[in-house]
Amino acid sequence: MTQDALTILFGDPFAVMNTIGLVAFALVGSSKAIREEFDLLGITIVGLAMAFAGGATRDLLVTRVPLALQSPIEISLGLLGVGLAIGLNVVLTSPETHPITLVADAIGLAAFATTGAIVATEAGVSVFGIVAIATINAVGGGALADILLDRAPFILFEDFYASCAVLGGVAYWVVGALGATGGTAAVVCAVVTVGTRLVAVVYDWHLPTVQTLGQLGK
Repeated sequence: MTQDALTILFGDPFAVMNTIGLVAFALVGSSKAIREEFDLLGITIVGLAMAFAGGATRDLLVTRVPLALQSPIEISLGLLGVGLAIGLNVVLTSPETHPITLVADAIGLAAFATTGAIVATEAGVSVFGIVAIATINAVGGGALADILLDRAPFILFEDFYASCAVLGGVAYWVVGALGATGGTAAVVCAVVTVGTRLVAVVYDWHLPTVQTLGQLGK
């Protein structure tokens, strides 16, 4: 048990990014549920759904058993994120919109885009597969959390969010194709994803809608 924990916390790039992503996204998902006044069970379910849904989908796409079903450490990390969200709600006003939560969301997005790209590369899929799995891993949990909160997944209609994971996945493939090590590619992917997401938050970036494009043409 102790050895497994040390491996997850200080091992290869996948383990490090997976640890960061699980805690960060469980915190973000739980914060959303707290805002909607869910009970403790509901908060936990939404938090864990956001933490694990993307990774489980990733694992199923590469035909392996989801990591959440293989190790109790995975669930423990998710519960840690849930506990942090509850703690933040005690000491902060509107924790779901606090900079701590927004930064945690960006970090989780970057971490899971990176783990998705690593797994996809190891599975030997195409460049499209790498970018697609990186994006699914990064945003799948958030989409499911929004469905549990009875609203359309926000990645479909607002914000510059999933696009950051796409850019991160592309960056991972490009750096790997240039001959860099997996660790270097992972760092570049994470930096590109979190960097573009934080810039998008600061400058309120959004992808254009058809209506917006139509107004520009008039």
